[in-house]
Amino acid sequence: MSDESVIAETVPAGAVFAPVLPPALATPPGAGAVSDDAGARKIGRGAAEGFFSTGPVLVAHASLTARRLGLTPPGRTGDLMDVLELYAFVRPARFCAPSATGLALALGQAEPKSPEEQAAALREAAVRLLNELAAPAYPERETAYGLALTLQRAGWAWGEVVVQALEAGGIRQRQHRSAGLDVWSRLTEWEDEAPRGEAGSAPVDSESARIRLEKLLQASGLDETRPTQSDYAAEAAFAFSPRNEEGRPRVLLAEAGTGTGKTLGYLAPASLWAERNQGAAWISTYTRALQRQIDRESHALWPDPAERKKKAVIRKGRENYLCVLNLQDMVQAAQLGNGDLIGLALAGRWALHTRDGDMTGGDFPGWLPGLFAVAPSHQAGAANLVDRRGECVHAACPHYRTCFVEKTIRASRKADIVVANHALVLTQAAFDGARSARGQKQDGETAALKRIVFDEGHHLFDAADSAFSACLSGQEAAELRRWIRGPEGKGRRGRGLEQRLGDMVGDNQAALKSLQDAIRASAALPGEGVSGRVAPASGEVNPIGPIEAFLAAALNQLRARTAENSSYGGPEFGMECALKPVTDPVAETARAAAQALAAIEAPLLALSRHLEDILDDEAAELDGSQRSRIEGALRGLDRRARMTLPGWRSMLAALEDGGDQPDPDFVDWLSAETAFGRIHDVALRRHWIDPTVPLEAAVIVPAHGVLVTSATLSDPLQDDPFDLARLRTGSARLIEPPRTLKVESPFDYAANSRVIVVNDLVKDDPRQTAAAMRELFLAAGGGGLGLFTAIRRLKSVYERLGPDLAKSGVPLYAQHVDPLEVGALVDMFRVEENSCLLGTDAVRDGVDVPGRSLRVLAFDRVPWPRPDLLHKARRERLGGKGYDDAIARARIAQAFGRLIRRGDDKGVFLMLDAATPTRLFASLPPGTEVQRMGLADAVETVREFLG
Repeated sequence: MSDESVIAETVPAGAVFAPVLPPALATPPGAGAVSDDAGARKIGRGAAEGFFSTGPVLVAHASLTARRLGLTPPGRTGDLMDVLELYAFVRPARFCAPSATGLALALGQAEPKSPEEQAAALREAAVRLLNELAAPAYPERETAYGLALTLQRAGWAWGEVVVQALEAGGIRQRQHRSAGLDVWSRLTEWEDEAPRGEAGSAPVDSESARIRLEKLLQASGLDETRPTQSDYAAEAAFAFSPRNEEGRPRVLLAEAGTGTGKTLGYLAPASLWAERNQGAAWISTYTRALQRQIDRESHALWPDPAERKKKAVIRKGRENYLCVLNLQDMVQAAQLGNGDLIGLALAGRWALHTRDGDMTGGDFPGWLPGLFAVAPSHQAGAANLVDRRGECVHAACPHYRTCFVEKTIRASRKADIVVANHALVLTQAAFDGARSARGQKQDGETAALKRIVFDEGHHLFDAADSAFSACLSGQEAAELRRWIRGPEGKGRRGRGLEQRLGDMVGDNQAALKSLQDAIRASAALPGEGVSGRVAPASGEVNPIGPIEAFLAAALNQLRARTAENSSYGGPEFGMECALKPVTDPVAETARAAAQALAAIEAPLLALSRHLEDILDDEAAELDGSQRSRIEGALRGLDRRARMTLPGWRSMLAALEDGGDQPDPDFVDWLSAETAFGRIHDVALRRHWIDPTVPLEAAVIVPAHGVLVTSATLSDPLQDDPFDLARLRTGSARLIEPPRTLKVESPFDYAANSRVIVVNDLVKDDPRQTAAAMRELFLAAGGGGLGLFTAIRRLKSVYERLGPDLAKSGVPLYAQHVDPLEVGALVDMFRVEENSCLLGTDAVRDGVDVPGRSLRVLAFDRVPWPRPDLLHKARRERLGGKGYDDAIARARIAQAFGRLIRRGDDKGVFLMLDAATPTRLFASLPPGTEVQRMGLADAVETVREFLG
């Protein structure tokens, strides 16, 4: 029989595949249910434990199910069939919230409410997924079949039935069949294209922006343009008009209330500008959730997915994308018995279908690595598979031509809209600015940063603070050592400078000497296990080298200065103290540390110059791969030898220069980070008091047009509501002052919302906080979001609140407690209409939950900024007590904005802190009225208002 012949189908063509499946177990809080051939029925906890522990059984998220039953997270076994794994195989790179409800909705079923309905829906989901595989039209079934056979041999619980389903749809008989694991050999390659050239200067007028917006709304199925949205788009066009002088960008600060439709409002002029000028407009956000939302909104511009993939590109830092070499290394190790072959195979299947390889907020199922108990070093998730610092070998990598990072960088150079994040834009701008100052060409990733929209602009200050800061720590120094010398511990991948460049500089004696000198000098940097030598649990400090000696002395100063003031420390925040006045040991070890860093910096700079000479002198002989390798190495050398190392040396030099007086522009301090009661890193830190100084120089002034927009930019209690926004966006010092715009929300907040301060609780008592949230959430029938300013209080409340809600059948999820990342928790909260969620800042900023799923939002206390050393310096410089008020006011307004996302939403916002000043609610939308009442009255108000 030839390879092209077809195996007889196990069922007649067109028939429904009827798999033999075990019972399905659902364990919503406080209840359990099972569904089998006899139907669905409730069961007790003991019976649920029995089904789960003895199997075989269908579940949705095995680890989460185990936690709900009070059991240890299980390893993979043939008796636990997680339907989420089946979904990841059948529908790779397609969204699904990780629960029985999420599976049902992803497959077009009705939302299952009761435990019995969830158990039945789980079994139905498995049947539907297997029938998708059995359909003759299932795409790439031959490839899927080869992988399924491999997973069956590896002991995958779904292996046998998945193979049967694929055979039911018809499989060609082959003498040799691929194992399906070598996905790296089947990825498409990127192709270089000619440079696009400088963008033009054609303006975008207000009327054109209005017309484009109207077309976008029609393409989205909306017939009517909201006047406020049209006005917003017209004003936003100002940022896309040509500037008249260098150094005078067109800057607009635009506050758009929730529901204005600001995303399409600025996409209208941005897309027009890109079309007219053959350039890329950059949209920068702070959260992954908004990046995804903007990408979805761009569907109105380019309905065809293939065209949209070219026109709109999501751009993130390297550490977000799958590293194909990492995947290959881990798969090969797993084939030898050292790793999770099944999880890696499913991740590889995703890699063949992903849009762009983004593992953190893209189309990768972030819940996949945590379904079963797998050793952290073996998990097939972002922690092990993305491009970690110091690992990338650029053009020396065998997968360079299929690299997702390289594909995305090249796609962004040809796109109309690049959806990036603040961290990438600012760090790359700082790097490009440093190169330009030395007369070098820009890196290319953000060389086109001429038109920028900073959405979530209220976070721009914090993003700049992170991007333009410096940190000399044990972990940072160890990363530098690894980048220079290569991995020195077991289980680490990567290549040092010698492996990356040795063959390129072998004939250049001067370059080779510089390389060897840098490798030799880098031995002074901390190696693996630095925290165990600087801060060992035994107390026997044993630093190796001058950097570790400095960190050990710094830790002694920290302990001496914080012992009498516990407000600086604690298990949640670690320790910190002012750098000056320094102790003698810190000053003495700083000198030796600075000398060691200088001894590394000098040969790295020399090597950089030699590589530049090679690029110049041997231009005719170098092929594209060699040139890319050298250019990649030069970028790395520039970051470390011209930015990182000089920054570290400058901080150390400050210990000798200027006595005990701090630098007026910076805050220098010592810190120690803790985890599980142990110190795991010690650091010397330097931050700008006002990080908008470098923000303005590196990003704002070089741009042609900048739109900074948010729902919470202005502060109504200031004489000029936009004064603080100017200060915190880098536009206050511009020669040409920024324009300002404020567009009110179209929602009727007086009718659709209530704001309550509960005034009879003791805020430091977690029992009272838990009881209050329990009664409020139950009064609303679920749909509650509890926000906390400290992880410790969140966990304490969760322990008390979870069982109480479970008795009423209300699911409760919690950040820092459940084995899921924040995005997956929010996804589950969104799809399960009556569930509740507890979280901190990341949840407050990342929640976009329209509809009934979010109808009660409760803060455990006023979200004042933490009074650490850096904040106190800024408060003194930027406005005193009013600065604290403004930050808290903005955080409250941002949280309130999460509550009402659509015109028909209804919600109650509660502050469980009787001491909350009324002035902190001044930034809430017009029509909101603050009421103060006791908990009993608040519960009754919630019940009556939400029905």
